Amino acid sequence: MPRRSYKNSPGKKPSVGKRTGGKPKRGARKPKAKTAESEPKSKASAPKKRTVGKGAATEGTATKRTASKRARRAPAAATTSSRDQPQRLQRLLAAAGFGSRRQCESLIEEGRVEVDGEIAAELGTVVDPKSSKVLVDGVPLRQQKLVYYAVNKPTGFLSTNADPRGRQRVIDLVPNSERVFPVGRLDQSSQGLMLLTNDGDLAQQLSHPKYGVRKVYRVTVAGKIDGETMRSMRKGIYISDGFVRVEGAKIVKSRARATEMEITLREGKNREIRRILARLGHKVQMLRRIAIGPLRIGDLPVGAHRVLSRDEVSRLRKAIEHSRDEVAEETPRRRPAGKGTKKRSAKKKSTGKRRRAESRNDVTARRTSRKPATTKFSFKPKKSDDGGSIIGGD
Repeated sequence: MPRRSYKNSPGKKPSVGKRTGGKPKRGARKPKAKTAESEPKSKASAPKKRTVGKGAATEGTATKRTASKRARRAPAAATTSSRDQPQRLQRLLAAAGFGSRRQCESLIEEGRVEVDGEIAAELGTVVDPKSSKVLVDGVPLRQQKLVYYAVNKPTGFLSTNADPRGRQRVIDLVPNSERVFPVGRLDQSSQGLMLLTNDGDLAQQLSHPKYGVRKVYRVTVAGKIDGETMRSMRKGIYISDGFVRVEGAKIVKSRARATEMEITLREGKNREIRRILARLGHKVQMLRRIAIGPLRIGDLPVGAHRVLSRDEVSRLRKAIEHSRDEVAEETPRRRPAGKGTKKRSAKKKSTGKRRRAESRNDVTARRTSRKPATTKFSFKPKKSDDGGSIIGGD
């Protein structure tokens, strides 16, 4: 009986020589490559896995995590300006050079400001600078041009825009074509680099402790600075404003009766360096700021100013982002309650027994390790043994 062939019979796969381990037979059909259409949707849409080192991760996972971290850490205010965004009317007027916000509020209350043909009556009116038409005394509002000045402040000048006593101000050292204000402060007896601008976003980021932009000072103090003083400055001390410490400190030159130092701060409080050194027993003879982030004072003469270039302004913005990332990494993250932490009970559970206050005999006995002498006291009269009368008895 002839041998039956099952080569092309239904329900059987063609033999390609896999079982015997040999090469496929001549003329045998090759298996079709699997495509995404023939596979189920769940398998076709599943991302391919790649093995890196010990574990396996889906493609693009590391990139997404890195991008999410950067988006979370990058400050939105550093890249986008609130200058053209909807804002309060008094803030818009102050940015246009009509004085401080209090002065602009007075203009609104006096009915001298019009918004889209109507007199503004409320102080909290929100205005869109792009679409709204604002008039002050009938004159259209003109946005100021953003300007940036670096000034070498002399001693005796004030870091303020208004002084009722008429003393010299830092803003008097720059042209008055635009209304500018100082970024941060230097006290009247200090000198050095100051930044004057009308860019409110940049000024807020450079002075806010959340961003922690470094400022470098050259300080001359009376006496010699020892290692213990340097450690105390870096470790931090307490003053009336709270806990303060310097970011860095190094001795530049040491003389017989004075020491020249270079001190770096991240958060500058009122007269912070002077108060720290006074607390440690050293009086500041001269204090001069020489740097704000990447901006250096260089060879700028005392009392002179110069206009910052676009490159310098962009480097300041990059320094703000970099400093904010550093502050965020150094700040310890608070663990949420309920995950590995136990809440402390505000009140202790009462046992129902109140502790009796110690008497004088108890204290004496505890100190001398003797038992206290117990005395029984009663209002009842004593009974006589011989059966006689009792004084005070019935």
